[in-house]
Amino acid sequence: MKVVLASKNPHKLVEISKITEKFGMELILQSQLGVDIDVEETGTTFEENSFLKAEAVMKATGLPALADDSGIAVDALNGEPGVYSARYGFDESLDDWGRLELLLKNTEHVPDGQRQAQFVCVITMVTPDGKTIQARGEIHGELTREPRGENGFGYDPIFFYPPYEKTTAEMAPEEKNAVSHRGNALRVLNDKLKEAGYADK
Repeated sequence: MKVVLASKNPHKLVEISKITEKFGMELILQSQLGVDIDVEETGTTFEENSFLKAEAVMKATGLPALADDSGIAVDALNGEPGVYSARYGFDESLDDWGRLELLLKNTEHVPDGQRQAQFVCVITMVTPDGKTIQARGEIHGELTREPRGENGFGYDPIFFYPPYEKTTAEMAPEEKNAVSHRGNALRVLNDKLKEAGYADK
């Protein structure tokens, strides 16, 4: 099944494709179809924003579209940055690294043992025949005080996963995909696709 990824992020395409190819899903970026739309993420939940992106790209391409909305939620910050992870600080001059440094700065006061956080991912697939299939995945860990590791992207270098005793940026891709919020969401999605008759059982 050919599915359009509602994203311009090549990192996401690589990471998601490594998992979806096992499900028999051929994933292509919206830009490969000449689609260049920026969907305004007006939702207040991962579920809402994921749906908005998938629906817009499905309508633009006429193909099933897959969108993920994901972020990091820090307990000591009452779940922030959450759905605003990619816009944290609301400063357009900040890149991924700048937002990572801002989060470290804003959690300097949080003592060790109270730095729990989780990555959350909600994936939505919207089909031209009007179906919406949605799945949520999480991974629980804690914030480090400085970046570690060269893999991954976004907040991976400061997200420590205790069972592996490393950050998600220190994990090999296969390790990360086995436990990540995105991997967990995609596995749930695949089960739901099977139930809906869109994937081989």
